[in-house]
Amino acid sequence: MTNELGKSTIKVGISACLLGQPVRFNGGHKRSRFCTDVLSRYVEFLSVCPEMAIGLGIPRQPIRLVSDRASDTRVRALGTVNPEMDVTEPLARYAQQQAAEMADLCGFILMQKSPSCGLFGVKRYLTNGHPEGTASGVFAREFQRLHPLLPMEEAGRLNDDALRENFMVRVFAYHEWREYRSTDLTAAGLIDFHSRYKYLVMAHSLVHYKSMGRLLANLHSDTLESVASDYFTQLMTALAKPASRKMHTNTLMHLQGYLKQLISAADKAELTDLIQQYHQGIVPLIVPLTLLKHHLNHYEEANAYARKQVYLNPHPYELGLRNSL
Repeated sequence: MTNELGKSTIKVGISACLLGQPVRFNGGHKRSRFCTDVLSRYVEFLSVCPEMAIGLGIPRQPIRLVSDRASDTRVRALGTVNPEMDVTEPLARYAQQQAAEMADLCGFILMQKSPSCGLFGVKRYLTNGHPEGTASGVFAREFQRLHPLLPMEEAGRLNDDALRENFMVRVFAYHEWREYRSTDLTAAGLIDFHSRYKYLVMAHSLVHYKSMGRLLANLHSDTLESVASDYFTQLMTALAKPASRKMHTNTLMHLQGYLKQLISAADKAELTDLIQQYHQGIVPLIVPLTLLKHHLNHYEEANAYARKQVYLNPHPYELGLRNSL
């Protein structure tokens, strides 16, 4: 199956309520228009509702996360009306089942604040009913434990421009790595993969940019599998760090260096000025990036290395994810 860009489908898990399915405890939904109207053109969504899947009907008694003591990090998912209804283990087992069945996912979008699906800051209560801190939803926590490198995000956080762009960078990188690993692993292939991701990593983490370079410096066939595994772990860890304006500026200036002997002084000054305007927050990232790509495309042969950088197009341009950064 292919998406509208003609490429192999990127599968993304999603909480069913975010697609408009009436599966919440009160029969409602939490449709995300970004997911249904925009992102659905580029990915294939696989929807889940853990609470429905374990047999809780509609309407149903809401559940919440409960700990016995304030210092207890262990949480249980209990009924709010009847606390003897404990669905912790069923939710965890369902996460384990789905983690095995959905092993080809490249991302997961979950419903925020949900005691089953929430990733961050879900309210946690003491047995006496008093709120005490936060935790992750039972399903989300177990699924993430089993797929620690998988890009996972809450729908509510995707309203933030930077977090939305960062999530999609990771989803498309995860997908490309899966595509690459479906072929025979070679030292040359791994180095070529990294050569295209080099500047994207630079924009997210200079620490990983350096450590990944060292990792690939001395490849040997007997350690290739372990190096590839370590490389992927570092790649996804690096990309999980949102790129700052300072880091983007540094990366843009490095890529501008490939043009220094090719473009006129006036063109170089114009590009430098736009990069600085981006650094100062006057224009969005897309402005200097578009001019940079224009010049790189004008000198195709001389800039073959720079032009193949994933940093220039880490996700479909049509998504417009860098228009507000």
